[in-house]
Amino acid sequence: MKYRNLGKQGLKVSELALGSWMTDVSDSAKQDLADQSLKLAYSKGINFFDCADAYSGGAAERFLGKALKEFPRKEIVLSSKVYFPTGPGVNDRGLSRKHIMESIDQSLTNLQTDYLDLYFCHRFDPNTPLAETLTALSDLVDQGKVLYYGVSEWRPVQILEAQLVIQKLGLHPMSVVQPQYNMFDRYIEHELMDVCEKLGLGIVPFSPLSQGLLTGKYRKGHKIPAGSRATYQDQIQALLTDDNLDKVEELIKMANELDTDLATFALAWTMRDPRISSLITGASKPSQLENNLKAVDLEIPEEYFGRIDKLFGFKKFERHIG
Repeated sequence: MKYRNLGKQGLKVSELALGSWMTDVSDSAKQDLADQSLKLAYSKGINFFDCADAYSGGAAERFLGKALKEFPRKEIVLSSKVYFPTGPGVNDRGLSRKHIMESIDQSLTNLQTDYLDLYFCHRFDPNTPLAETLTALSDLVDQGKVLYYGVSEWRPVQILEAQLVIQKLGLHPMSVVQPQYNMFDRYIEHELMDVCEKLGLGIVPFSPLSQGLLTGKYRKGHKIPAGSRATYQDQIQALLTDDNLDKVEELIKMANELDTDLATFALAWTMRDPRISSLITGASKPSQLENNLKAVDLEIPEEYFGRIDKLFGFKKFERHIG
C-alpha cells in the first residue's frame, strides 16, 4: 500500500480507503463477507475506513465498530458523517449544534471508540448558520472527540465562506473534503480542487467507479448481472444509458491495451492527481477489494489522459473576455 498526506496535514492515509455506504449487513452471511473484506483491507495496508451515521440506519457504524475492535486503534483512520436524518424528530437532522453534539456521541458509541480521526458534514445545511456548525465542530476538536473535520459535497463558494467564518472566529481549521469524483463526474476539476489546494485541504472522493458503471460489469447489449447494484438501485440504473455504455466500451479497450481491467484503470486514473489524498471504495466481497488494490501500482501513460478527455469532451471551465 502507498500513503499520502491528508492535504497539508501530517496525517497519512492509504491511497485506497474502504467505505461502508453500500456495505450490506442485513444478515449473517453478508456480515461475514463484509468482515472478510475488512480484514483483507487491513492486511493489505488500508488504514482509512469511512462510514456515516445514516448508513443502514446506524447498523453500518455498529458493524464497523465491532469488526475493527481486533485491530490497534492507533493504526486506524476512522471517519463518520453527520447531517442526514437519524430519527423522526425535527432536530434529528441537519447541522445544528444540538444534532452535531448528539450525533457524535451516538457515532462514538456505535463505532466503539473514544474519538474519530475524521468527521464530515455529510451535506450543506442552508437552515443553520455556518458559525453555529463550525463552532460546534471546532469544539469537538477541543474536546478530543474529533481530530480533523471536513465536509462532503459542499460547493467551492460554501467552503470559502466557511473559511472566512473560521478565520473570523479563530476556530480550528477545516482539513478535508469528500466529493464525488470519477471519469463520468469531473466537476471538482473546474474549481473545487484549486480551492482545496489553496486552503491545504485533503480530497478523499467517493464513488470513484461511478456506482459500478466503471467496473465493466455493465455492458451494452448485455443483461444486467443478477444481484448487482443495478437490479435495485436507482442511481446506477440512471447511468446505464447507451451513450455512457459506449464510453465504457472505449475505456475497456484502453484498459486492455495496458493489460488490466476497467476498474483498476479507472481507479488509477482518479489517483493520477497528487491532490487526491485517498479514494473511498466499496467492496461487497474480498475479491472485489483484491482487484481494486491493483490500482495502487498501475502507472497510466500520459497519452491516455488526453484520450480520456477527448472521449468525454472534457475541458476545464475557463471564461475568457475579449
